[in-house]
Amino acid sequence: MAYTTIDDPELYFQVKTYTGTGSSNAVTFDGENDMQPDLVWIKERGGTEGHQLFDAVRGQGKDLHTNSTDSESDSTTRLTAFGSNGFTVVSDDSVNGSSKTYVAWCWKESSTSGVDVALYTGNATAGHTASHSLGVAPNVVIVKSRSVADGWAIFWKRPEAGNPIILGLDNALADRHSTRYSPFFNSTAPTSSVFTLGSDTQVNTDNSTNVGFCFAEKQGFSKFGKYVGNGNSNGPCVWTGFRPAFIMFKPIGESSDWTICDTKRNTHNPTADSTINANLTTGDHDGGMDFDILSNGFKVRNANTDNNSSNSAGIVYMAFAEQPFVNSKGVPANAR
Repeated sequence: MAYTTIDDPELYFQVKTYTGTGSSNAVTFDGENDMQPDLVWIKERGGTEGHQLFDAVRGQGKDLHTNSTDSESDSTTRLTAFGSNGFTVVSDDSVNGSSKTYVAWCWKESSTSGVDVALYTGNATAGHTASHSLGVAPNVVIVKSRSVADGWAIFWKRPEAGNPIILGLDNALADRHSTRYSPFFNSTAPTSSVFTLGSDTQVNTDNSTNVGFCFAEKQGFSKFGKYVGNGNSNGPCVWTGFRPAFIMFKPIGESSDWTICDTKRNTHNPTADSTINANLTTGDHDGGMDFDILSNGFKVRNANTDNNSSNSAGIVYMAFAEQPFVNSKGVPANAR
């Protein structure tokens, strides 16, 4: 049985923790193999500097903030280079303040990894399409206007039949019915080459510049799913097909935050010691949302409604691998 399409996830995704220097700082990944990142998401861990999202398609120095509706900013004091095995940051406190601590979540863009950064110009017309290069239909598309100060819109393919889930990074999840699906994504599912925009100004203002971060699920490397909690300390086991390095999750239809945990900040089970919220400026904190990272997924270990709500709407999550459950040579992953 083929368990994975990617034997070494470090070639396409790595998490890096580092300490700032206050001056030019070439940050190098810890993995055994080099990876030149195309998408770098940085957050200060010990303070309230905002999230910084950079990619090689928009160009170095151009950042967006998942905790804000702000339009794109351009700075020469933040990220200045995507290196052959890391990235370079300069002096801004949001990415490299002296003695401050940071975490960076980094992806390699390719059809193999199922990650693509797509740019498009809005025309205010429903049915407008934006091209991507994944070669398959994405499971998740995160859209943000670069030139207009407005919210984040997220298409999330539902694992069950029916309309997809439409989400926002700066507020509670929207309803799942077609009234939100239509103005954002024109009631049209993405294809292997394009995603379709509605007429809402949040995603399609006339002559606006926009970006779509597209993710397609890859067996043994990435999973974009949903689970339903049981509301008690012996929560559900969620199968991903790999030992996760990164998990971001959010209850559907509740005013809860987007929460991120990873295995570099959480070095042992459970993973509640260091959580960060994608929609807030808060740094590392104990979110009280315990997970055990397993060789083939994760298990919920608490009754917190943020990650174990018994609401039948469930909790959506996106996860990326540290190691596939079994690689193409039949070698299984170790548990933590």
